[in-house]
Amino acid sequence: MPTSHVDVATEHASRYLQQLCKHWAHKFPVEFDPNHGAIELTLGRTVLDANTTALHIAVTSDEAGSLERLETVVADHIKRFAFREELTFDWNRAQAA
Repeated sequence: MPTSHVDVATEHASRYLQQLCKHWAHKFPVEFDPNHGAIELTLGRTVLDANTTALHIAVTSDEAGSLERLETVVADHIKRFAFREELTFDWNRAQAA
């Protein structure tokens, strides 16, 4: 399965993790606490981990085209929540074996 991950530097990682999970909880299966979250979107699975310096995000999809779309959707939503700061999303794709 195509997989991608990114580490987003921010002191507000837990806040953004919880906002994203709450935002999608009415439409998709979501599990989360202040430091870890998982969202089962129709495009694929998103896993988030927060610490004091970064939000770590991993996305997985059944196909590469959906993976790129999932990266964009997740990043765009978090950027909207983080309008007070400039976040950088430099996604890293897992290499196929």
